[in-house]
Amino acid sequence: MSQDENTNQQWGGRFSEPTDAFVQRFTASIQFDQRLYAHDIQGSIAHATMLETAGVLTAEERDTIISGLNEVKADIESGKQQWSIPLEDVHMNIEAALTDKIGITGKKLHTGRSRNDQVATDIRLWLRDEIDAIAEEITRLQTGLINLAAGEANTIMPGFTHLQTAQPVTFGHHLLAWNEMLERDHGRLKDCRQRMNQSPLGAAALAGTTYPINRELTAELMGFDRPTANSLDSVSDRDFAIEFCAFASMLLTHMSRMSEELVLWTSAQFNFIELPDRFCTGSSIMPQKKNPDVPELVRGKTGRVNGHLISLLTLMKSQPLAYNKDNQEDKEPLFDAVDTVKDCLRAFADMIPAIVSRKENMLEAAKRGFSTATDLADYLVVKGMPFRDAHEVVGKSVAYGIETNKDLSEMSLEELQQFSDTISADVFDVLTLEGSVAARDHIGGTSPGQVKRAATSALELVSNR
Repeated sequence: MSQDENTNQQWGGRFSEPTDAFVQRFTASIQFDQRLYAHDIQGSIAHATMLETAGVLTAEERDTIISGLNEVKADIESGKQQWSIPLEDVHMNIEAALTDKIGITGKKLHTGRSRNDQVATDIRLWLRDEIDAIAEEITRLQTGLINLAAGEANTIMPGFTHLQTAQPVTFGHHLLAWNEMLERDHGRLKDCRQRMNQSPLGAAALAGTTYPINRELTAELMGFDRPTANSLDSVSDRDFAIEFCAFASMLLTHMSRMSEELVLWTSAQFNFIELPDRFCTGSSIMPQKKNPDVPELVRGKTGRVNGHLISLLTLMKSQPLAYNKDNQEDKEPLFDAVDTVKDCLRAFADMIPAIVSRKENMLEAAKRGFSTATDLADYLVVKGMPFRDAHEVVGKSVAYGIETNKDLSEMSLEELQQFSDTISADVFDVLTLEGSVAARDHIGGTSPGQVKRAATSALELVSNR
């Protein structure tokens, strides 16, 4: 690097002494924003292309700059690039490397732009690519989840409220509830991408530029829908980063709820499912242990992502327009939120399709806790009994079941009739677990037929994105 390591010659002309070494380290962002290098170069190529059409660069200068930028990119990807803290950030490091390669022409690249609109553009370009990758991973997770649900459409398990046995459902129905959460998350992610897909490039420092730039052209070259509408907002807006972290918090909240159920279901007390060994760990002292570390860690990482959302909200809450150095603090929370989301999705997308259900244990659990009590009440109402009276009859039946250690379906007709003579032999059509789930045969219901149809529709939806 030809620049003096004690000063930044890109802006140092106004200064009479070099920046303190500690301040250089404290204010530099190159340690983490170097991951934006490809998108910084992408934006610079678009900018150089536009400057030539505007007559600011000659065609030869444009080609020299683009060729040099591609060489810098190759150096970075091969590990040859030496990042400099005195040059502060990815933008100045790349510009300096470019100037080293092609000479004074490299200094013309920054005409008509500022680091303020440059970084705003880079982050949007980077995040847009990450959003597309995350959307694909959500779809992969959903696909595995839906296929598993379709195969478990007839597997009966207890449904819970307050973690108490409530009514029987099918395992497939429960899994499709998870899919609904993920479908909403995918929609939020699409909305975020659509809103952020505008180009800040050309806003310059805050007020635009006097050069005859063509913002529509640079927006088109970078795949944006349009340029941003206001230069002040363009360089200071970080709504898109906050909105992504809000999406990430919702997604991880849903995955944390899934994780909690996976942890419960793998426990000896439930024993509803088994996770493959490759997604679990053992204990250093207890040889019998098989710990569900992947879902536990996903559950834990939810707090980390929520913290990034709060960090960005707090970062922006008191900033005046336009750009402030505070905004350098936007990258690390955003970068880590993206990395965490991608890792959690990958883990779940690999793990969920490999879940093995323990159908017999689920069925036995559904038989405990009088899960068909509501079915008995509904049966009596259909027979003409007011619901409140039916509720009392069923309550007495349950009390008797607790006393005799019998589920409702295990009682004889005579035992049931002692609580109401409205009950007849057809009551056992609804008191069985199979009859209970089959009776809920409507859109959104837990009957096996509805679960299979819902799975087919859900798979078609995610397959046609």
